[in-house]
Amino acid sequence: MDASVALPRSDTKVIGLISTAHFLSHVYMLVLPPLFPLLKDVYGVSFAALGLALTVFNVATGLTQAPMGFLVDRFGARAILIAGLIVEAIAFMMIGLFPSYWALIALMAVAGLANAVYHPADYTILSASVDGKRMGRAFSIHTFAGYFGFAVAPVMMVFLLGAVGWQMALVIAGGAGLAVALVLMAFSGVLKDETPAGGRKPKPEESASGSGPQGIRLLLSLPVLMGFLFFVGISMTNGGFTSFGVSALVTIYEAPLAQANVPLTAYLFASAAGVLAGGWVADRTNRHSLVAGGCFLLVGLFVACVAAFSPSLAMVGVLFALAGFFSGVVAPSRDMMIRAVTPAGSTGKVFGFVSTGFNLGGAITPLMFGLLLDRVADPSILFWVIAGLSVATIATVLTAGSVSRR
Repeated sequence: MDASVALPRSDTKVIGLISTAHFLSHVYMLVLPPLFPLLKDVYGVSFAALGLALTVFNVATGLTQAPMGFLVDRFGARAILIAGLIVEAIAFMMIGLFPSYWALIALMAVAGLANAVYHPADYTILSASVDGKRMGRAFSIHTFAGYFGFAVAPVMMVFLLGAVGWQMALVIAGGAGLAVALVLMAFSGVLKDETPAGGRKPKPEESASGSGPQGIRLLLSLPVLMGFLFFVGISMTNGGFTSFGVSALVTIYEAPLAQANVPLTAYLFASAAGVLAGGWVADRTNRHSLVAGGCFLLVGLFVACVAAFSPSLAMVGVLFALAGFFSGVVAPSRDMMIRAVTPAGSTGKVFGFVSTGFNLGGAITPLMFGLLLDRVADPSILFWVIAGLSVATIATVLTAGSVSRR
């Protein structure tokens, strides 16, 4: 294979390790929602109360992700990434071992804190460890791994639910995280940092911009703030599908949990495929905002069809898959837009801050949709709201794109 096409072994190892950790971080985000129809009875609570657990998770990550980015830039990403993975894995194991609603809330806060390490640490390690000529592919594979984690989680949890029950399913999911943490520790020598701990002294201008008021001013600059709002829109649109999409379909179609999970699974696997296609598109255009805006318009159209025409459950799966594909296409353009406005030595803090938009959206969306399903007679309204959120995000995307090109 041509050397310009193949990734060097060192780059492949780094991308593989970091992408595996990213895969698990996304699995953990979705291990609970497929179980919500069951957990509602187990805990004796409402959908809104279950949505609160996801809100707590996202608030914990949202409050700590930007500070975690500063810690990553200052002290190094490797140890922080491994520690975060271990803590999150143990938290989900404990949820399975202690079936109490308030234990769930407390442990989701712990898991959310641990989840804050991934984006700042991952992007820092990739930027420092992978050849710049192959950075686009590195980001694309990293993002694909996360989307693939989203896709695998519902299938895995439904399978484990039938095989070993929901409690042991969570213990197994947590055990997988501990295993991956051990692998990262064994191969940590190939994971470099953009810090003194990673073997590279920052340039004087990087030191100045990476701490104190100048660091804060960077995060509050218009390009970075637009990126933050962009991530909020992505999170709320995607969260509509993943938080209570299955619960809405169970009610609308009176379908078993396994069947109602099929459209969500189609959405998530198609999203992962869309990421790879989006990487190809992003390499061939610099109009990333137009690509993202067009994709959000299509997502809104497909999900509106679910609400407007009451199609069969099989057709819902097709429409979800189409929406998922174009949702995935957005991701590489998203990362390219953010990287374009990120100064050297600030990868951790910028990606940590803009990724907080995911958590803000993730904190709002589950509680909002949980209350919606608890209070409305027609669950299809949920899909109208998702369509509206998707279309509303277009304005944010176009603004972010125009600012980043200045």
